[in-house]
Parts: sequence; structure tokens; C-alpha cells
Amino acid sequence: MATPPPAFAAILTPHRSLTREGFIAVMALFIAMNIICAGAFALAGAWPVLPFAGLDVLGIWWAFKVNFADARRAERVEITEHELILSRFAYGREVEEKRFIRRWVRVELEEDTRSELVGSLFLAFGGQRTEIARFLAADEKKSFATALKAALTSPHI
Repeated sequence: MATPPPAFAAILTPHRSLTREGFIAVMALFIAMNIICAGAFALAGAWPVLPFAGLDVLGIWWAFKVNFADARRAERVEITEHELILSRFAYGREVEEKRFIRRWVRVELEEDTRSELVGSLFLAFGGQRTEIARFLAADEKKSFATALKAALTSPHI
């Protein structure tokens, strides 16, 4: 017996605007500026600056590496006839999966309508709350919460 398709499915990923080619261009520019500055210091007789010029290139490279690994996260939210399935994917980790009974799960969005601030988005079930879509922008979070609420309240398949 085949499994029916989900009534709702969404894959959420963090937004990253820097492509691999952009990263290479930024690093090349940073290294070139570093070589010029380090050369100027070396010519002025301040040769102890040279190792530190290499360390800051290493520090910037490491920060970008962590950022790119973080960009490989994703959350998949599926709603089937009887349950909501939340799957989390992170680089170098096992897939984390949580299942909620569709009828009893609630979507809670923390927001302050007076100052138009949007906080965290939660799936609430049995007195516990699980935060989702942490990496989305405020307007994306609000839009996703609306779509998720609509999908949960729509008739079953």
C-alpha cells in the first residue's frame, strides 16, 4: 500500500547571499590587501607584523567556513493526514525528527503588534514547545506561520 503524499510540505533553509565565487573574490581581495600592508610594514622595519597578517587571513577563512557550514542547515515540515513531521538537517549531524499529532499541535508565533516585532515561532504540543524556523526573517516567519496554521486547519486528505 502506497503512502499518500503529504497535504503540506515545506523545506526551510537559511538565506546566504555570498556564493562560492563571491567568497573566492572576497578572500583574494583580503589576501591582496594583507600582502600589501604586510609588505609596507616589513619595508618599514616592522617585520614582526608579518605572522599576524597571516593569522587574520586564517581567522577570516575560519569564520566563512563556519558560516557556510551553518548555511547547510534545513528544516522540513510535512503535514500528513494524521501528523505533523518536523525534520532537521545540519551539516555533520544526524537527522533530527519529531512527530506531532496533527489534531493537537498548535502553531504559536510570538509577536508584538503594537511595535510590529516578530519573535520566535513554535510548535506547541502537550505542554511542550519546539522552536522552528529560527533562521527566517520576521516577515518570512510570519508568512510561514500563517501558511502552516492554514494547512493544519484544512480538512484532512
